Amino acid sequence: MPWKNGGGVTHEIAACPEGAGFDDIVWRLSMAEVASDGPFSPFRGIDRTLTLLEGAGIALDFQGGSILLNPGAAPLTFPGEAAVSGRLVDGPILDLNVMTRRGASSHQVIELGPGALTPPGTVALVARERAGIGEAVLDAGDSILSPDPDGVVVTAGRLLAVIVRIA
Repeated sequence: MPWKNGGGVTHEIAACPEGAGFDDIVWRLSMAEVASDGPFSPFRGIDRTLTLLEGAGIALDFQGGSILLNPGAAPLTFPGEAAVSGRLVDGPILDLNVMTRRGASSHQVIELGPGALTPPGTVALVARERAGIGEAVLDAGDSILSPDPDGVVVTAGRLLAVIVRIA
């Protein structure tokens, strides 16, 4: 779907409630293709986390300074209403975007490696590279929604666990 500001494309992975629009989401998980510099769409009352999945990186310019999201960088959380503009480091990127409505839910994005057990509240796993979860194999960028609530063991590779807690 087109970005709220019309400047790019987002691939929605999941939203709660299902089919919710920007004004009524409780949480949303998507991947964005960023091919040019420009401002981010504002999302009042939403907390966001961006994680770089592919590409050389993006510099995020906030009113208080700039933060570089490059390969290996930790996920970056910021308020959706923050004035932010992105500058690509060297060509297009693909990022993972998690949004939760402040007061209704919260989220965390953590990286898991081999031998790790997914934590309670995990709603999705996204592969940073070819990875294994039990018998399943994911290629980079693949995701699995609603893994086993008792936890799933990462058998190979690196995964991002998206944890959502409903208030």
